[in-house]
Amino acid sequence: MQFKLSDDIKDFLKKESASGILLMIATALALIFANTPLVGLYDLFLSVPVGVKVGALEIDKPLLLWINDGLMAVFFLLIGLEVKREFIAGELASPAKIALPAVAALGGMVVPALVYCWFNWGDNTALQGWAIPTATDIAFALGILALLGNRVPPSLKVFLMALAIIDDLGAIIIIALFYTEGLSVMSASLAGICFLILVTLNRLKVSRITPYIVVGIIMWICVLKSGVHATLAGVLLAFTLPMECQKRPGHSPLKTVEHELHHWVAYAILPIFAFANAGVGLSLTDVQQMGDPVPLGVIAGLFVGKQVGVFLFSALAIKLGLGKLPTHASWLQLYAVAVLCGVGFTMSLFIGTLAFQHAGPDYLTTDRIGILMGSVVSAVWGYVIFRFLAKSNVPASQPSVN
Repeated sequence: MQFKLSDDIKDFLKKESASGILLMIATALALIFANTPLVGLYDLFLSVPVGVKVGALEIDKPLLLWINDGLMAVFFLLIGLEVKREFIAGELASPAKIALPAVAALGGMVVPALVYCWFNWGDNTALQGWAIPTATDIAFALGILALLGNRVPPSLKVFLMALAIIDDLGAIIIIALFYTEGLSVMSASLAGICFLILVTLNRLKVSRITPYIVVGIIMWICVLKSGVHATLAGVLLAFTLPMECQKRPGHSPLKTVEHELHHWVAYAILPIFAFANAGVGLSLTDVQQMGDPVPLGVIAGLFVGKQVGVFLFSALAIKLGLGKLPTHASWLQLYAVAVLCGVGFTMSLFIGTLAFQHAGPDYLTTDRIGILMGSVVSAVWGYVIFRFLAKSNVPASQPSVN
């Protein structure tokens, strides 16, 4: 039996794979800038003040925060669109399809968090970073799979994609519940009104995209001023965009926006975010801090917790009949995918920034070192398993998606 991929899935995988390679390049450049005499230029670039003022409304932030609060809101908008599409008409559209990646994603969030907490128990500041190793970077992981070609069954790529989408949804919920502070009731209320307007537009079957974008930008400003992280505005906007257009059968406003955004996110926003946030100075002192609880917890959470949680929960779901082993995949290949889930770069860096934004530079530096090391080790070990240890079961006639 062959496993066929829809055109939407093929397009998604190709873009995410290419984005993963660009992320690797952007990360390498950030590390070069941060560890050479170019570090001054790097810091100056990220601290450039950027302000927008309209009447009494003023938003004045350094460039780094515009990237993390603004560009990443567009990234979360795309994630929200992908989640909605997959739940309505994709790989997550039925209980049978969603069960295995959902259970795997749950294990991939719970176990790494427990591992991190075990290393940092007793340090209340360090425990704020418990969610750092719970994330999977779909672009990086699929970028690694792209290097392996037909050694990886397409069904496993779809499994990883679905798992990572559910993982991102979990990260969104975590950010909303645990990394929101100083709530402004007025700004949050205005954001709520904007959301109700978006829901009303959806219920009235408004298919033009412009009204949604205008109200969405206003909602982003309100969320930014409310104390809730501004990226959540992107998710709320995504959930209100209509999937179908009654006046134009076959036209999907949601898919149109997703298609237009995907290139910008894959080839610009994520690499820019990586360049802005991965610049960690690796001095001798920093290397010596690798043995501290925070980086050890992050490394162990990503490399050990992720593979244990994803693989064991997946195996349990399969044994209980909640799902089936992906087509043409072996247990060793499923384990290799579980290992690659430990590549937690983008979302892990983002959560780390939120968790330790008031804890001082020491926590921010060591957690980033842990994220880099845990992600690199997971990437290398997962690649080695696929490349040298796991036998490919994909038929010669099976088409490649790369």
